[in-house]
Amino acid sequence: MQIYAFIMIRKGTSEDIDTILKITKDCAIDMVSKNIHQWNSQYPNRAAFENDVSRNELYVLEEETIIGCIVISSYMDTEYQDISWLTPNSNNLYIHRLAIHPNYQRTGLAQKLMKFAEDFAIKNEFISIRLDTFSKNARNQKFYELRNYKKLGAIYFPKQSEYPFFCYEFVL
Repeated sequence: MQIYAFIMIRKGTSEDIDTILKITKDCAIDMVSKNIHQWNSQYPNRAAFENDVSRNELYVLEEETIIGCIVISSYMDTEYQDISWLTPNSNNLYIHRLAIHPNYQRTGLAQKLMKFAEDFAIKNEFISIRLDTFSKNARNQKFYELRNYKKLGAIYFPKQSEYPFFCYEFVL
């Protein structure tokens, strides 16, 4: 395990998107090599990250270069409306597109991004954090469950997969 001397999390900009797309493409290739068909040529895409930047919701993790990202949003996607959440649908935070370049995975950097998001939620007085993760990605499910996120239901993104995505919530 490599120790990182200087890690910074900052707001993402339009200039960061090409690097982020390279990271997410490398993550997709890595997942496919493990038979996890979660991300593909349609998602995540430039338009999604441009929207994240325009809403000031994109954050990047960098050491000398960008090696990861996370989207921290207060916007609830329509796909989430039928989930029986633990808290009311108001003042919730949503996590999307958490990615760490495969060369830096298993070093605690995803934990740092989630801690950053959780601290952000507490500081800004959100009542919970919600997210989804692919049903065929057991490693991600374990990652969130070890952080005390509760699995609540499933949603579908047909352009990504025929398999469901599990929804999780963490009450603050």
